[in-house]
Amino acid sequence: MATDTLAFNRWSVEGIAVQDRGLERYLNLEPRIIPKTYARYAGNRFHKSRQFIVERLINRLMVPGHRGKKHKRSSGFVTGKGATVYKIVEEALVEVEKRTKKNPIEVLVRAIENAAPREEIISIEYGGARYPKAVESAPQRRIDIALRTMVQGVYDRIFNKKKSVVSALADEIIAAFQLSPNSNAIAKKLELERQADASR
Repeated sequence: MATDTLAFNRWSVEGIAVQDRGLERYLNLEPRIIPKTYARYAGNRFHKSRQFIVERLINRLMVPGHRGKKHKRSSGFVTGKGATVYKIVEEALVEVEKRTKKNPIEVLVRAIENAAPREEIISIEYGGARYPKAVESAPQRRIDIALRTMVQGVYDRIFNKKKSVVSALADEIIAAFQLSPNSNAIAKKLELERQADASR
């Protein structure tokens, strides 16, 4: 790992360790001055694991993911403008640093670890009827779900409101870091794991 490289030319990732052993191989902390590789690693099944985690957040902000009938809240106005989202994430991390007095990259990593669900439910068909079944989430999917629910929570907070996306993103990261139920990602994780527990 290049310890002399700073993320956004501001923050060091030296000393930041992934505490969740299941996510260790899939949460990349190799720093980038400009965390945008333009899918240089694409083609490999696990190419996302080689992307700096901040870049995965940037990519997710540009494509928040489908939410059924509430789809317009999360991506009805997302244009996929990379430079704009890059600036949003950088400003949000600056705000996180001001409010927590900690390295914002470390806060983001802890927030993702806290928000990553360990279980989810699938539907199985047996005798013409469908039943829910609890299954363990794959590590790569756990990170994807955490990022998606965080970003969708951000867009929910700013939809038809005066709140800025920078402030909403900082709020979501800090709330997930603190395991607060105000975080959309934490609330969704608890709901998902509760449903999985009931479907055993």
